[in-house]
Amino acid sequence: MNDCLFFGENEKPKLIKNKSYLIKKPIQFKFENENENENEKQIKQISSGRYSTIFLFENGKAIEYLNENDSKQNPEKIQIDENIQKVTVGYDNEAILTKEGNVFAKGRKILIQIIQNEFINISSLIEDKNDRIIQDIVSGYDSIYLLTSNQNVYGIGLNKFGQLGFDSKTLKETKKPILMMKNVSKIFSGNTSAHVFLLNSNQELFGCGFNYFGQIGLGESRKEETEIQKLTKIQNIPKGKIIDIQSGYIFSIMLIENENENENTKRKLYSCGNHRRNGLGKKEYYNTYEFTEIKSSLFENDIIIDFSVGNAHTLILTSNSKLIVFGSNSDGQLGTGNTKDQLIPIQIELPKLRFNENISNYHISCGYYKSFLYYSPSSFSNIEEDLIKLFERKEFCNISFKTKNGEIIEAHKLILKYRLKQNQNEIEKLQEIISKKSIKESNQIFEMIYSNKKINPKLYSEIKEIINLNEKIEETIKRIYLNENENENEKDFIIERKEKQYKFPKLILIMRSELYRGMFLSVTNDKSNKVTDYSELSNKSFQIFEYWIYSNQIKDDIQITQEIINEIKIGIDYFQLNQTYPNLFDLLINKFNN
Repeated sequence: MNDCLFFGENEKPKLIKNKSYLIKKPIQFKFENENENENEKQIKQISSGRYSTIFLFENGKAIEYLNENDSKQNPEKIQIDENIQKVTVGYDNEAILTKEGNVFAKGRKILIQIIQNEFINISSLIEDKNDRIIQDIVSGYDSIYLLTSNQNVYGIGLNKFGQLGFDSKTLKETKKPILMMKNVSKIFSGNTSAHVFLLNSNQELFGCGFNYFGQIGLGESRKEETEIQKLTKIQNIPKGKIIDIQSGYIFSIMLIENENENENTKRKLYSCGNHRRNGLGKKEYYNTYEFTEIKSSLFENDIIIDFSVGNAHTLILTSNSKLIVFGSNSDGQLGTGNTKDQLIPIQIELPKLRFNENISNYHISCGYYKSFLYYSPSSFSNIEEDLIKLFERKEFCNISFKTKNGEIIEAHKLILKYRLKQNQNEIEKLQEIISKKSIKESNQIFEMIYSNKKINPKLYSEIKEIINLNEKIEETIKRIYLNENENENEKDFIIERKEKQYKFPKLILIMRSELYRGMFLSVTNDKSNKVTDYSELSNKSFQIFEYWIYSNQIKDDIQITQEIINEIKIGIDYFQLNQTYPNLFDLLINKFNN
């Protein structure tokens, strides 16, 4: 069973039957119909709005709890034939992004009139047929935003407050996606917010929409404007790289990373908007019209690894396994055990988590009046994204390319060797292509080479002749880890127990254990030389692990006892072997019963 904690309003929709209307402290969330295949898979993402909640699983399937289905007490499967990659739930709408780059959406009260009570492909409604591959989606209060592979943003839905970037008097709503802005790298909004932020490739931030409380962060000079009818550049952004922005109805929270700071302080949170019930991490009750830092002793000597925002509350997860909360608590959504609002950050107690030693695999998701903390490690369905992150590390970059403006991009020697055709001098051809491209286009080209995805169809057509289309991502990893590692000693990972050392190929551990997968592919902390002591396991239990990791089987001559089963169960949790098939624990139980 997945680790998933829930607290807050247990209605609209009802998620846990036989529980009270308000759940004021974190409790274990369990699905109905756990024997269903979809519910046996690892949770990938949770998105929750006012009237619905969607759980997305690693197998590309999803289920939704709807307010209308409370009498059934069971979730419904989302009937989409394509593999689902991301879900986003707004106040009254839902949108689904598939692996093929299509977006299906619907609205509960027909606030977006084109979207009825069943999922409709809205990406196919984009007039430019060359701009219909969608890269990212975000839901707002009455709107849905689409980021295409060509870095264009479209909006669909209501424009009551100018949240689509147009004059609301002339454009009250749109039933088809309408182009809002070009050259965009990220979109940010919230499931209850009628305002949106767009970040361009030059790290310039723009915003539009409802601004009555200063939640767009335009500064004191714009505090009289309740509606921002067109996308406006936001000045005085805190120094550093914008990692994420999440919005409630009348406030916004921004996460900034500054490389010049030390490891424990380089990530900081900033807020703007209304303070009274939302807190914003400050004691004051007045509005803040530009982003200002949220300061708390709880953040000292700690790293913010995830945060999420609901209608009027905020949850923050840190590397020291602290869950920090503030804001409205009318429905127990802060998990404090009461319904008292919290203006400044406080830490709440959590039940013991199964994987505390790897807290970075936990994620937060806030709904309207709901909160979730769930376990979602990197999986093989995300292996392409992991590989891209892996090869962005400077220590792996050793070929330089120059763009048309003279900027330098560094690329990985091995990934190019196995992604490009090897019977010609494709590196020189790639150099020639990059020399005619901007830094943005060049980055897209390398991302397409690394992942073999058509992120930009136009650019892809220029490089497809030099790419080896038959090279699978798993095969590339295998070659790099097993065949092309210049230092032979780095191919293996040493597991030490008592006075004996065992060597395992890193690739084997990556493919078998989420613990080591996260360790070896980490972009922030390289632990590849770590030697670990597992002396608490008996010799027989360790032999079972060793044989199974290589073979997926249990030796016939091993006598299984209840003591060994208990040890193995602990080991499965520690090594994070739950997502492998066949499951080691099931094999042991079958052998024990026979």
